Amino acid sequence: MKTRYSRYMNTSPTAAVLIIGNEILSGRTQDINLNYIAKKLGAIGVRLAEARVVPDSEAEVVATVNALRQRYTYVFTTGGIGPTHDDITTDCIGKAFGALVEENAEARDLLKAYYTTTPLTPARLRMARIPVGAELVVNRISAAPGYRLDNVFVLAGVPAIMQAMLEEILPKLQHGVAFVSQSVSGFVAESKVAEGLAAIAARYPQLDIGSYPWEREGRHGTALVTRGTDSAAVAAATDEVFALVIQHDPAATRQ
Repeated sequence: MKTRYSRYMNTSPTAAVLIIGNEILSGRTQDINLNYIAKKLGAIGVRLAEARVVPDSEAEVVATVNALRQRYTYVFTTGGIGPTHDDITTDCIGKAFGALVEENAEARDLLKAYYTTTPLTPARLRMARIPVGAELVVNRISAAPGYRLDNVFVLAGVPAIMQAMLEEILPKLQHGVAFVSQSVSGFVAESKVAEGLAAIAARYPQLDIGSYPWEREGRHGTALVTRGTDSAAVAAATDEVFALVIQHDPAATRQ
């Protein structure tokens, strides 16, 4: 029987992402994990409802993990599980759950099998420290595992490794109705379609209809995106949005 990571099987699944690291907040490193996670979750009907970025601060991480795990079906953390002194995520997760953190035998064996031509140093062995009671998440790229504790998934910050870990997790999550989206784009200012767009949105309260301005070759335009789980409603609303936009730009496109 397939394991499903959820305490909330009878509700629509939701999620939050917690990005951990001073390097993100300083601008030194650009986060690309959030976009990937959001798209993957949306495709299986898990609504990403919140994302936060916190520094390498124990108090901040513990408080945020505890807040998010009570609010959402799933919480995904990225970053802070490497071999250096500032990788504090595991200790923070332990404190958040009141769980001991100790060297995990399975994780240690995975690292031993990986580091066959170079030493398994104490720093590398730090990556085998896991909160007691956690279930490992396979890392097929560099062996050092992520893990799950209750509804919190602790993943690497390196994008390729995070993505590989997430692919291991996705089939085991509670799936909802997948989100679909359609967009209309044209050379029209937001202000010109604002009133009509508000009226369309009011007719389709079950959908998210967003307006996103852009500039191209010195001209201003707007992309209007309709998103929801009801594909027929998404298509109908997009028909109306398209009709609105082509009044101002007959060459507007729809996707």
